[in-house]
Amino acid sequence: MELIKKILVPIDFSDYSKKALQYTVAFAKQFSAEVNLVYVIEPVVYPADLSMGQMVIPQVEVDLSIKSKEELEQLAKTEIGSTLKYNIIIKSGKPFMEIIEAASEIDADLIIIATHGHTGVEHLLFGSTAEKVVRKAPCPVLTIREPMKGFRFKA
Repeated sequence: MELIKKILVPIDFSDYSKKALQYTVAFAKQFSAEVNLVYVIEPVVYPADLSMGQMVIPQVEVDLSIKSKEELEQLAKTEIGSTLKYNIIIKSGKPFMEIIEAASEIDADLIIIATHGHTGVEHLLFGSTAEKVVRKAPCPVLTIREPMKGFRFKA
């Protein structure tokens, strides 16, 4: 069995994903693994007018990319610090597809992703990014759900 060297953790800045990052850091320390944070910007499509159809405004995505990179850097400094090597990945597109692509690009050994616990109609309407990642990921996926039970790591 190979050691876990690269872990991908999707971040959407929700409390769920921040808890998953905390768990990831504790998990990664056990293997001295590299932590890769990925944030996916969903393209913003604005209806322009009927003659031109829909338009994507690139400047909005550029601004979001810069802001999200700054926020991820701050989160990484706070949660990871200098204890582990980490990388930040910003992608644009459908979250589950971009997470899967990022895992392939970095040759991730594991994805640790938060579930938001949607049930019933909410789950039917929105689906689950975590569920889609689990089904299509190129590597094992560990899902984290609040309240967290189970494994505890030595500091």
